[in-house]
Amino acid sequence: MDYWSAAVWSIAPTLIVCALFFFILRAVVRADRTERKVHAKIEAEERAKRGLPPVAGSGR
Repeated sequence: MDYWSAAVWSIAPTLIVCALFFFILRAVVRADRTERKVHAKIEAEERAKRGLPPVAGSGR
C-alpha cells in the first residue's frame, strides 16, 4: 500500500499543474476568440456606416 500512495502523491502535483495550465490556456484562447469576433462585428458596422463593401472572407 505504501508504494501506491507514494506513487499517487508523487504524480499529483504534476497533474494539478497540468490541469491548471490547461484551464488558463483555454481561458486565454476563448478570450482571444471572443475579442476577435467582437472586433470583426464592430469593423463590419463601421464599414456599413461608411457605405463600404464587406471585407472578403468575413462570412464565418
